[in-house]
Amino acid sequence: MFRDLDPILHSQVRLAIMSILIGVKNAEFSYLLENINTTKGNLSFQMNKLKEAGYIEIKKSFRGNYPLTTCEITETGINAYENYVNSIGDYFNEFKKQ
Repeated sequence: MFRDLDPILHSQVRLAIMSILIGVKNAEFSYLLENINTTKGNLSFQMNKLKEAGYIEIKKSFRGNYPLTTCEITETGINAYENYVNSIGDYFNEFKKQ
């Protein structure tokens, strides 16, 4: 039987954010924007969805006179991501058995 997929992570942009953060632990908004095919507004919206779920923390500061947004994956986010990847793996493994 297949496990339910996490609806928070079952979004292309949110999954891309989490996939980057799982490897680097934290990243600047500009880095995410360069590596994910989306707009600034959509990236910001999707980051807030992840923050509301407790999967990332968003920190706002300044570098010189310029605003700086950094996000960091939380322990909850790491666990959710790992569960999601394992669930997807179950789908693929089930089809290999047939």
